[in-house]
Parts: sequence; structure tokens; C-alpha cells
Amino acid sequence: MIIQEFSFGNFRSFKDIQTLNLASAKIKSKYESIDESNIITDSKYKDASFLKSKAVYGANACGKSNIVKAFVTFIRIIRQSVKDEEILNLVEPFRLSTETENEPSFFQLIFWVGDVRYRYGFELDDTKVFAEWLYAKPGERELAYFIRENQEIIEIDKTNFSEGNKLVSLFDDSSTDNEIFRNNSLFLSSISSLGFGKLSKQLTDNIASIFVINGLGHSGLFSYAGDSLSDEKRKKYIINFLKYGDTGIEDIDTFDVPSEGSSKESETENTNSEKDKKTKLVVSTRKKYDENLEFLENEPFPFRMMESEGTLKLFELSPFVFEALKENRPLIIDEFDARFHPLLTKKIIELFNSKNNLSSQLIFTTHDTNLLSADILRRDQIEFVEKDKYGASHLYSLVKFKGIRNTASFEKDYINGKYGAIPFLGDFKKLLNFEDNA
Repeated sequence: MIIQEFSFGNFRSFKDIQTLNLASAKIKSKYESIDESNIITDSKYKDASFLKSKAVYGANACGKSNIVKAFVTFIRIIRQSVKDEEILNLVEPFRLSTETENEPSFFQLIFWVGDVRYRYGFELDDTKVFAEWLYAKPGERELAYFIRENQEIIEIDKTNFSEGNKLVSLFDDSSTDNEIFRNNSLFLSSISSLGFGKLSKQLTDNIASIFVINGLGHSGLFSYAGDSLSDEKRKKYIINFLKYGDTGIEDIDTFDVPSEGSSKESETENTNSEKDKKTKLVVSTRKKYDENLEFLENEPFPFRMMESEGTLKLFELSPFVFEALKENRPLIIDEFDARFHPLLTKKIIELFNSKNNLSSQLIFTTHDTNLLSADILRRDQIEFVEKDKYGASHLYSLVKFKGIRNTASFEKDYINGKYGAIPFLGDFKKLLNFEDNA
């Protein structure tokens, strides 16, 4: 799938509806090669073209991470609203205004599956869905596949979205309360959970295919990377990813070890016991040399205990990069540059901005100003987040600024405050006066 736009509003630090736009602007870069490699173009997308990567900058606590949380909330509600009645608790409105604190939050994704553009969204709070809609543009005109207000489907395309009409008919024929289409579940998700909802399942599966990483260091990420080593293609990719990252690692393997508290006695008595469960130990190997600096053997290390935080992050990230590029899936990463050397960050971004990357997209938040260069990113690939004096975050692109030359130093101008989205720091020297701070 291809993401064209993601819009959200009244969510956490974002009061008004903001849009992260991945459609490419009609601009020329400093180098023609950047325009060729950083853009997704295909005749099936008609006249549209899209960015392969988008960098989001801003001061600490400005709301960058809330963009990633908005994606997480949108995707998880679509995936889980039918089976999890508590999932709407993820929704948190902008609480610094009486205008919004009791109003629903807004989410909408414009995306492409094949040669069809879809626009799907909803408005909801932590208890119910107020509105939901799905539009499609299979040809020149956008069609409303369905529109929902509260618990009622007020419009449905019986021809192009017959599966939705089928479910509505089931409601009409039933005299009892329906347990699938609740006021706190999504209509699209409800249809996709049924055998006849083929288009709905295709759309929800595509949205669910978006990778979002907003918490590196989580045990689940490490376990996922460890499990990926069981596949030879993934294992080779992960090892090369670490080698090219100059980690010094020659090989990685996994070994099953008994979980804490397991024993031989319990293994013979109850093989299904919690105590009998085994965990995977990830082991890295490095070259060991003798006193003449001749290679002697490979020395094993328990990965999680001995490797650096940066190496751990690279390992955790590697299977997601592999799958995103191989399967053309979007990848969204919060604090992408944390623990990484700037040269390493640049190399990973170049993977996505490569001509060999057909349609995978990378969205990431960062503080790495080295990437603010016309040699790496187009102006429409650079986004800023800034909070106003009322605590509301605002999202805007560098391409919105007029008169910015392609030869300009984006990094220097940003640090000097030309584009905003920088912290206004106090006089830290005053913190040395402990009497005043007592």
C-alpha cells in the first residue's frame, strides 16, 4: 500500500486537524537524481507521486511522538475494535481547551491499494464512534462507499460496496440487538471479520500492515528480531545489516534455554507447565586473535548483555527494515536517530530513498540536523512540529516556506530559527547558583 495523507485532530497535543502529507510537491531539487530516487512514481497512480521518506523535526515535548501515537491509535482501533471493547481508551483528546476536551477525536487515512485510492476515517471518543466513512476513487470520480453517523449507516454504495449493504440488510432482518456492529466498534472492521467482507478485509489488512515502532528497547521487539533468525533469508539480512553498521559482529545465532524456575523433575511430570517453557538466547560472535594478531576463533557473547545500546537498536530494527523493503510496507519510527551515529542514520534513509526501493515509505521523527541537506532530502520530505503558547501542536512542511533556494543550508537555517520548531531555552547558567534555586 501507499500512504498519501494521514490526518488527525483533537488528539493529545494536537487540537486542530493536522495532515502529514506524503504526496510529492511539484518542486525541483538541487540534484535531479534526488527527484528520481526519492519519489514513487507509477502510471497506475494516475498523475500522483509519493515521497519515499518523511523526516519530522521539532523541539522536545512539541508533539512529534504524538504523530506516531496517532498512527498507533488509528491502526489498533481498526484491528481490535470488534473484539476489544476497551480499545477506545487509547483515544485522548486535547485537554488544554474547553472547546475540545469533551469532543471526539478525528482520524483519516488516504491510501492506495493497487490503482485505487481510498479515503477512510472516523470520529470517536473513548466510549463510542460518532462518525465513520469510506470513499474510493477507482476512476476519475470519488465515490462514497459508506457513510455512518453514530449507529446508523446513512449512505451506502450497493453496487461497489455490496458487502456493506449485505451487513446492513442483516441488521434490518434481525429483531435482536446485534453484537458485532456495536457503537464502540467500527463498521469496516465488523465487515472484515465476516467471511463475505473481502474488500473490507483487504483494506483493514493493508492498514494493519503498516509497521510502527514507538518504543525501541521493548522486549517484544528483541524477541521478534530473535525469532526472525529462524528464517535463513532474514537471518542473512540481519547479520549483513549489523556488519554494514560497523558493529564488529560476524554471526548471530539463537539457542533454546530453560526459563527461570524450570527443572528436570517438572519436565518429566508436566511438559505443559509454565516452568517448562524455554526462551531463546541470542548469541553474537566476534573474531578473536592470538598474540601475533592472527585470527584464532570466533568468540561468543550473550547479545543482550554484552552489546551496546546502539547495536541492540540496530538488531531490533533490522527485521522491520527487511520486511518493509521486501514487501513494500510503510515503516514509521519514533526517535529514529537515538543511539545511532549520524552516518548510520543517513545510510538507512538512503535504503528507502533508493531507486531499488519500489514503494516502501519511511516516516520518522528525529533531532539529527545532519539530514537537513538538499543532498539527502527534498524540501517536501522535511516536516516540522511546533507548539503554540496555548499548548497546541502544529504540523507544517518546509515546502510551505516561500523563497527557500535549493542551494540553501536547511540545517543552518533551522538551527538559527528560520523555520521555527526549535526550543526557546532559558539561561542554564543560573542553575549554578544553588542559593537562588533552593
